[in-house]
Amino acid sequence: MSVVRIGTIQMSCVADKAANLSKTMEQIRIAASKGAQIICLQELFTSLYFCDVEDHDNFLLAEAIPGPSTDALSKIASELNVVIIASLFEKRAQGLYHNTTAVIDADGSYLGKYRKMHIPDDPGYYEKFYFTPGDTGYKVFKTRYATVGVLICWDQWYPEASRITALMGAEILFYPTAIGWAHRQDAETNIEQYNAWQTIQRSHAVANGVPVVSVNRVGDEGEMKFWGGSFIANPFGTLLYKASHDDEETVVTEIDMARSEYYRTHWPFLRDRRIDSYQDITKRFIDND
Repeated sequence: MSVVRIGTIQMSCVADKAANLSKTMEQIRIAASKGAQIICLQELFTSLYFCDVEDHDNFLLAEAIPGPSTDALSKIASELNVVIIASLFEKRAQGLYHNTTAVIDADGSYLGKYRKMHIPDDPGYYEKFYFTPGDTGYKVFKTRYATVGVLICWDQWYPEASRITALMGAEILFYPTAIGWAHRQDAETNIEQYNAWQTIQRSHAVANGVPVVSVNRVGDEGEMKFWGGSFIANPFGTLLYKASHDDEETVVTEIDMARSEYYRTHWPFLRDRRIDSYQDITKRFIDND
C-alpha cells in the first residue's frame, strides 16, 4: 500500500487500570473512525508511569502477554480492522518482568512481542528496579498494512537499535514512549531536552530512510510533567505531525510509503555503508592507550 494512515493516541492516565484501558478503547474507536489503519499507543498506557518510585506493590500492575489487555485489544482490532501497537508491563514469571510491546494485526491475531532492550535508571525513571532487559532481539512484524518495527522509549537514543530494525525490513519505526520534565526544571532545560529527544529520532528516519512514529503521554504524575509532543517524521526527517505538550490528542496522519524508495535512492546511505569497517561497534569502549 502506498499510503498508510497512522493513528497516534497521546493521553493522560490515572491509577485505575480498567479506566485507562476503557479510555484507550474509546480513543481507538475515534482513530479508526478517522481512517486509521495502524494505531500506536503510548508506553505503559494501562497505568500511571509507576517507575518514578521503587515500590514492590507496583509489580501487581503486571500481566501476561498474551493476556487480558491483548485479548481486549485483539477483539477491537478485529472489529475495526486496525493494527494495534500496545505497550504493556509484562509478567513473564514470578520475579521476572519486562517492559513489552505487543503487536496485534487487523484481523485480531496476536503477531508477537518486543521486549525493551535498553533499560534506564535515573531519578524518576527507576526502570531497572522493575524490568529485565529484553531478550527477544530486535523485531519486525508483518501486518496487513505495513511491516513495522517497534522499539520502546529509552531505545530511542540508540542508533544501533533503529539501524538493525530497519535492516530487518521495518518500513515504519514506532516508539511508544513515557518521558517528561521534572517540575523543578527551568524552561531552557525543558526545551533543550525535548529538542534532543525529537532530533535523535528524526535522525533515525533520515539515516534509515523510513518514517518514524513516536507516541508520548501527557499529564502531571508525581514530580513529573510528561511533555507529550508526539510526532511523525517522514523518511527524511520532516515533521508530518507534532502534538502539543499539554493536550490529549488522537490524530490520524497519512504516510506515503513510496517516499522511502525515493529518499533511499536519492540519498543512498544504505548503499555506501562500509560494513567491513564497523567491527568496533560491538565494543563497550575503544581504548587508544
